[in-house]
Amino acid sequence: MTFRYSLQVLTMALAVAGIGVASTGTIHAQASEAPTGAAPVGGTTLSPADQQFVLEASMSDATEIATSEVALKNSHDPQVRKFAGQMIVDHTKLSQGMAALVAKKGFKLAPSADSALVGKLQTLKGTAFDQAYVEQIGVEAHQRAVDLFQQQRASGTDAQLKAAAAHALPTIRHHLDMARQLAGKMKVSS
Repeated sequence: MTFRYSLQVLTMALAVAGIGVASTGTIHAQASEAPTGAAPVGGTTLSPADQQFVLEASMSDATEIATSEVALKNSHDPQVRKFAGQMIVDHTKLSQGMAALVAKKGFKLAPSADSALVGKLQTLKGTAFDQAYVEQIGVEAHQRAVDLFQQQRASGTDAQLKAAAAHALPTIRHHLDMARQLAGKMKVSS
């Protein structure tokens, strides 16, 4: 049994038991880096690999939204605040689209953000916050998301989920480009 499969089984068991599952549809931070926000409902039609993609993608969106909300409070840089606002709008839209799609396939989502990362960023202010947010969320998280969505587009088993991943990729790539530009400007100005 692989670690990824074991983690997925544990995640599903916790979700079925109701641990870490949001009932109101709001985003709740979790203490673990393992996605715990979904449970099969009445037998999902998604393969285990597709389910894992959905879990990872929804955690990515929830983390982007939560950390971008922190950015609106902790950043004084207008460019960082503008980027954060765009992340909230775009990732909310991506998250809602994913939830609607997988609900039709018997998979219920309750997105959970990475509480360790959110908590770390909440402690930072000003330039220290801006640099951490742009690097960790803007660049690193979006690079991981691009990789995740490319993998799903190439090897996912559900045709609609593959199409959704392919449709989301230009937006996520654009976010990565925006973040790299913002990171470059920040290095030049510091």
